[in-house]
Amino acid sequence: MRFDKFGAGALISTLALAVGAGLPARAADLPSTKAAPEAPVAAGDPWSGFYVGGSLGYGWGVGQWSGAGAGGSYGLANHVDTFNESGSFLASLQGGYNYLLPQRVLLGVEADLTFPAYPQFPDGYSTGGVSGFASPTLGTGSYGETLQSMGTLRGRIGYAPGNWLIYATGGLAWARNTANLSLDSGLTTAPAFWRLGWAAGAGVEFPILPHWTANLEYLYTGFGAKSVYAAGSGESFNQDFNLQSLRFGVNYHFGGDDTADDKAGGLDPDRFAFRGQATFTEQIYGPIHSTVPDGVNSLPASGMGRETFDTTLYAGVRLWQGAEFWANPEIDQGFGVGNTHGVSAFPSGESYKLGYPFPYARVQRYFVRQEIDLGGEKQKIEADQNIFANEVTSDRLVFTVGKFAIVDLFDTNKYANNPKGDFLNWASINTGTFDYAGDAWGYTYGAAAEWYKDRFTVRGGLFDLSAQPAEGYPNGYAYGLDQNFSQFEMVGELEERHELWGQAGKVKVTGFLSRGRMGEFQWAADNWNNANFINTAIANNTTAAAVALGADRQFRSKPGVSLNIEQGVTESVGVFLRAGLSDGKVEAWDFTDTDRVLQVGVSVTGKDWGRPDDTWGLLGILGGLDPSHAAYFNAGGLGILVGDGQSPVPTPGLLRYSPEKVLETYYSYALTSSVKLAADYQFVADPGFNANRGPANLFAVRVHWQF
Repeated sequence: MRFDKFGAGALISTLALAVGAGLPARAADLPSTKAAPEAPVAAGDPWSGFYVGGSLGYGWGVGQWSGAGAGGSYGLANHVDTFNESGSFLASLQGGYNYLLPQRVLLGVEADLTFPAYPQFPDGYSTGGVSGFASPTLGTGSYGETLQSMGTLRGRIGYAPGNWLIYATGGLAWARNTANLSLDSGLTTAPAFWRLGWAAGAGVEFPILPHWTANLEYLYTGFGAKSVYAAGSGESFNQDFNLQSLRFGVNYHFGGDDTADDKAGGLDPDRFAFRGQATFTEQIYGPIHSTVPDGVNSLPASGMGRETFDTTLYAGVRLWQGAEFWANPEIDQGFGVGNTHGVSAFPSGESYKLGYPFPYARVQRYFVRQEIDLGGEKQKIEADQNIFANEVTSDRLVFTVGKFAIVDLFDTNKYANNPKGDFLNWASINTGTFDYAGDAWGYTYGAAAEWYKDRFTVRGGLFDLSAQPAEGYPNGYAYGLDQNFSQFEMVGELEERHELWGQAGKVKVTGFLSRGRMGEFQWAADNWNNANFINTAIANNTTAAAVALGADRQFRSKPGVSLNIEQGVTESVGVFLRAGLSDGKVEAWDFTDTDRVLQVGVSVTGKDWGRPDDTWGLLGILGGLDPSHAAYFNAGGLGILVGDGQSPVPTPGLLRYSPEKVLETYYSYALTSSVKLAADYQFVADPGFNANRGPANLFAVRVHWQF
C-alpha cells in the first residue's frame, strides 16, 4: 500500500518543509493599547504572520450505530499503554496565519492534520471503540469504528491582553475512518470511508522562546450519521462519531522584525530547545530469481516498491545542574519491502517491523540525562538533536534513564549509525549480531551509566526486552515491551579513543546478555513434525517449526559480543569495521537473525571536489548462521526478519544455506545546509541465507530535512 494513494504524505511533507523556507524572526514589545484604531500593529509583534507547528493530545468521545436489527454505542477513548505505545492519544501537524488588530483582537485561520496512535495488535483500535450485538439477521458479533486520520480548517478569533492570547476557533472537519464488523459465524469486514463534519473549541497560547509559542487547546469535532455498507453481510449500518480532544502544541512563527528584542519570549533560550526532522524514503527492487515459492517471511520474488515517512520533534529542557530531559514525539508511516521481511541485513533501517499505510503517532523517546563532571580538560559539545550545547570535563559520569534506543549510546559509529543520513541498511546501524532490546520501532525502557576517563569510556546498561521474542509467530513483537521487566538485557561496552595518521579514531568492544523465555533451534528442527504443532500452525497461519520453537521456550540466556572500529584517514576519508558473534543456538529476540557478521566500509565527504556537505559511502556485509539455526530454517522455521518456510509444513529443499552478502553504496547531496537528497544502491546475494533465492538489486531515494 502506498502513502501517496491517500494524499496524506504530500500534505505532511508540505507542512514540514515549510519550516525550512521561513525567514528568521524575533519577538518585540506588544503595541500600546492606547494606539489609534487605524494605527498599524508594531513591527515584531509575536502573533501576526504565518506559523507551523505540532501538538500531542488525548481523545475521547462516543459513537453510536444501528443496523441489521441491532444497535449500540461505544466510547472512543482507550487507555494509554506506554509499553506498546497504544491508546487514544493523537499527534497533529498544524499551520496557519494570524493578524493582530490594533485593538488587540486577533483574526486568523488554521488547518491541521491529526493522526491516532498505531492500531496495535490484536484488537486494532487506537481512537475508537466496539460493542457486541445479537442480530436477528446476522446472529451474534461485534461492530465498531476507529479513526485513521482527521483534519480541520478553522477560523480563529482571540484577544491578546498582554504577553499571551486567549482564542475561540471553529470550522470544517473531515475524517477517514474504518468500520469493523465481525460475526461469530466467521465473517469479518472493515470498510473505510470518509466523514465530513464541524469543529469548535477554545485555547490559550503564549510565547516561550523567540519564534516559538505554546498552546493548550480543547477541540470538539462532530460528525453526523453516516451509512456504511459492510460487504459480504448484505447490511448497511448507520453510525455517528463525535470526538473531543485536549492537546498541547508548539508553533514556529515566521516574519517579524530582526531588530526587535525578545521580551515576547517567556522562557530562557539556554534552558529550552526545539529541533526537528522529516525523512522520506522510497525503495524498489525488480523480480528476483527463485527456485522455490515464496514463504511466510520471504522477500517476494515478484519485486516491489515501498516507502516510509517520519517526522520528529526533539524537545528538551535543562532541569538542574548537569541534568536534561528530552521527549521525541513522532509521526510515522509506511512499510519496508516484503513487509520488512526477507533479508536479515534488511535494506532499509528507515522501515519498521510493523508497517501501516496511514500516518500514526508515537512518542519514541522520553528520558533524563545527568552529567557529573569529575575534572580534567574542558571540552565543548555542540547542540544537536537531544543534545544541548555544553561544556564538560574529559573525566565525567553520565547517567541516562527512561525510554530510548540502546544504539543511541552503544555500538555507535561516526560513519555508519544513522539511516536518515548515512548508510541505509538495517545492519549498518550497529553490528548485525547485536540483538539489542527494543519494540517494533527499536526503543525500550532502561538505564545506562557511562564513565569517561581520559581517552577511555566504560558503559553499562539494563534494558527491558519485548514481551516475547519476535521469532516464530507473525507479529510476535506487536505485544510490546515486557510490562513486568521480568525479561531483560544487560549491555556493556569499553571504548578507546586515539589518534592515528593525525586523525581521530575509536575502538569499541560491546557485549550483551539477554535473559528471557527462549527456545532452542535444534530442538525445534528435530520436533516440528508433532501433530499438535502442525494443527496449531494451520490455525495461526505459521509453520510447525515456529510453533515447536515457541513450545520449547524456557528461561535461558543469549550472549553476544562485537568489535567496532572507526578511523579517520584524512580530513575527508574515514574507514570502519564491525565484527560480531552471538549464540546462534538460542532464538534471537528483537533485532537480528544473524549469528556472525563482518562489516567493512569507507565514508568520504565531498570536500575534495568542492562539496563539503556531500557524502559518499561504500559498505560490505557478510552474515552467517549457526548450524542449528540453519537447520531450523531448513525445517520451515521463521525468524524475526527471514524464513522461507511454508505453512504449515516445510517444502523439501526450500533452504539451501549460504552466508548472506550485502554491498551498499550511497551518495548524499546537500540541497541546502539542512536538506539532503540521497541515492542508494544495494546488492543482496542469498537473501535470508538461502542460495535458492536472489540476488536482489535494490534502489532507494531518500530526502532528509532537519532544523
